[in-house]
Amino acid sequence: MKIAKLWWRGAVIYQIYLRSFADSDGDGVGDLVGVTAHLDYVARLGVDAIWVSPFYRSPQADFGYDVADYRDVDPLFGTLVDFDALVARAHSLSLRVILDQPWSHTSDHHPWFAASREARSGPHADWYVWADAKADGSPPNNWQSVFGGPAWTWDARRRQYYMHNFLSAQPQLNAHLPVVQDALLDIARFWLDRGVDGFRLDAINFLMHDPHLRDNPAAADDGPRLRPFDFQLHRFNQSHASIPGFLERLRALTDTIPDRFTLAEVGGAEAASEMQAFTAAGRLDSAYGFDFLYADALTPAVVASAMAAWPAGTGWPCWAFENHDAPRAVSRWAAAAHRDRFARMKLVLLACLRGNPIVYYGEELGLTQVDVPFEQLRDPEAIANWPRTLARDGARTPMPWRGGAPALGFSSATPWLPVGPDHAALAVDRQEADPGSMLAWTRRVLALRRDHPALRWGDIELLLAPASLVVFERRAEAADGGERLLCVFNLSAEPVAWQAPAGWIPLLDSTPSDDVLLPYAARILRAAA
Repeated sequence: MKIAKLWWRGAVIYQIYLRSFADSDGDGVGDLVGVTAHLDYVARLGVDAIWVSPFYRSPQADFGYDVADYRDVDPLFGTLVDFDALVARAHSLSLRVILDQPWSHTSDHHPWFAASREARSGPHADWYVWADAKADGSPPNNWQSVFGGPAWTWDARRRQYYMHNFLSAQPQLNAHLPVVQDALLDIARFWLDRGVDGFRLDAINFLMHDPHLRDNPAAADDGPRLRPFDFQLHRFNQSHASIPGFLERLRALTDTIPDRFTLAEVGGAEAASEMQAFTAAGRLDSAYGFDFLYADALTPAVVASAMAAWPAGTGWPCWAFENHDAPRAVSRWAAAAHRDRFARMKLVLLACLRGNPIVYYGEELGLTQVDVPFEQLRDPEAIANWPRTLARDGARTPMPWRGGAPALGFSSATPWLPVGPDHAALAVDRQEADPGSMLAWTRRVLALRRDHPALRWGDIELLLAPASLVVFERRAEAADGGERLLCVFNLSAEPVAWQAPAGWIPLLDSTPSDDVLLPYAARILRAAA
């Protein structure tokens, strides 16, 4: 089989943030049955797979990324029977199902941790990262947690500190131990046996730490530092050289079942090199970082830098402009007056990059960031760092299904987060009735991408990236017809003079005009035969 024809290579992935997609039982929180009921809508977008956020048993301290039982569904979201029904329905619609796996840590309610904290001996004693206090009682080293404060919490039962890169309710697993690795692989096998098509590995570069617990060095003071975590270079609390060896074990497992897909989430200053290492031969299929998710502006330089990190022959990337950890891109990158035009251009750019586009739920509607007031915040990071937060709550608000319905059709109850005040006009039912809507545009763009091998599988070459313009070419292999496409984007709020070269035929234009690219315009042209 040619690698270009593997289902995941070039696939469009639709991220479903489960709590906010669709509530079927009237408790104000989205659930698995709600997703299943709306899979026809997802399939009509033209995507190839869904990535579902964690639904495992959890105290919900970090909304499911703190897992207490990896092999069961939290009653908040349904049952294993509901999950099996979701997979069956997705597969009947030719949608693959990708599950989120937070493996670097568990919940402090997990039975493994309960056993580990009871004593310094026993089968689970070393399954987490424990260390003695310094002579003065302070933590073992200077490591800081992502969400603020030291990465160590004292446990009186064991009379030691335990490590946590995130919340104190998320103790760090000691994945250096083969028995812990075996347990994680058993979890993967459990879900593979239930028919899932792949895994998104959450914050996988946090999987292993420096066993010597050396202090992290200080980072240069070269920008705003909002958390203690930002004051350090993370040499020792993450990104250990043994992580790729575990990924090879995972790959050996997934290769026992045809057509499984593995995707790494990798953040941090060394993300580019880590993504390359994690996707080397015999490891994961793909990876994505935060090139765009935390970018203050969408500029030619940002696009060029992201493309340069994945030259031909170095792996297959995924790209996300929005997700559950970053503010909505249309609000981050465009003034209100330009948001509709910008959303259309951004969607075309995402569809034209070499790799797998990840579309975040509601991105196909042009959803804006919601300004959630302090008293309605749910995210522990936002509450701890108010008002300078990652603003994750504002990107996790309910999906607007019906513009005139209570809670915009998301739920019959008060939603767990408020609906966006401008989201009624962007609701699915209102856009379905408008052939010129952002929803209709998304379907058109994704259909075009599916129909053109140059976009789905082809090589990419950056031609121009001046102050406001990005131009690159996509080229299909001869076996796929040898198609050549020219992709042109004006990333600015001002018109830019640009004339199509001879021999190129217009294929798609978000804002047609002659010899000029209007603000936030996207244009695709095909080389004449």
